Amino acid sequence: MVMYTGGGFMSFSILVVGLILVWASGAWSWSKEGHILTCRIAQDMLEPEAAEAVKNLLPDYVNGDLSALCTWPDQIRHWYKYRWTSSLHFIDTPDKACNFKYSRDCHDPRGAKDMCVAGAISNFTMQLLHYKEGTSDRRYNLTEALLFLSHFMGDIHQPMHVGFTSDEGGNTIQLHWFRHKSNLHHVWDREIILTALADFYQKDMDVFKEDLQSNFTTGTWSDDVSSWGDCSDLFSCPTKYATESISIACKWGYKGVNQGDTLADDYFNSRMLIITKRIAQGGVRLAMILNRVFGEHNQAIPSPT
Repeated sequence: MVMYTGGGFMSFSILVVGLILVWASGAWSWSKEGHILTCRIAQDMLEPEAAEAVKNLLPDYVNGDLSALCTWPDQIRHWYKYRWTSSLHFIDTPDKACNFKYSRDCHDPRGAKDMCVAGAISNFTMQLLHYKEGTSDRRYNLTEALLFLSHFMGDIHQPMHVGFTSDEGGNTIQLHWFRHKSNLHHVWDREIILTALADFYQKDMDVFKEDLQSNFTTGTWSDDVSSWGDCSDLFSCPTKYATESISIACKWGYKGVNQGDTLADDYFNSRMLIITKRIAQGGVRLAMILNRVFGEHNQAIPSPT
């Protein structure tokens, strides 16, 4: 596993300025709602030691709210300094193979290994495992690592972020979502979530989050939620998550969809529970990783290469 830091340590003061500019601008990218829900679910499940570490790593102006910055990696991916992160948001798999193989698929368009969302999660998890070493360890910017990890745990659970190479995860499959133009990737990134928010939750994110939490605490998913956090090795589990996503993309994302189609009630009703479950799984698993990273663990920490 290649360790990357994006060009070295960036001072915390410079990072905070960048974060404030993004936060104050009010600019959001696709799927902000999914990322916010994932991070809010995770933060509600943090154990005291992890909650304190997360609060310490976040800039003061967000008042300890991780979800306020969970879309930051989308905002800066096209900035010159962070262009290297663009390929970390997704995985391109061979068309119709419907499986993920790390050695085959985890690379950027130029072939650089480990430059995909699965590799990114492993890398930033490794960086955060150095948290207890204190400020003398200046190899990593741990605030950035926390924000990247939190964001990428959302991305890897969005099935179309582990899609086919030729259509860029559904981005080139143009269609209509009810009456407006969209594409298949965008439908899974945001359209279904926005429609659910409007139809069932009066556009209230808190009500939406509470419904997701009730589904895995006492409701539909409560019987299998204990298995969501199963992870004997933090560095291999992203492969499991990516494998789940490409399987769902094949079975539910691409299936029955053609260029120029109009997707409406039938597609929405049959896919909404799948998407909401993936958001919940991402939150539960992010909490699991942060609790282990910042708590007591016996995870081996690779040496930087």
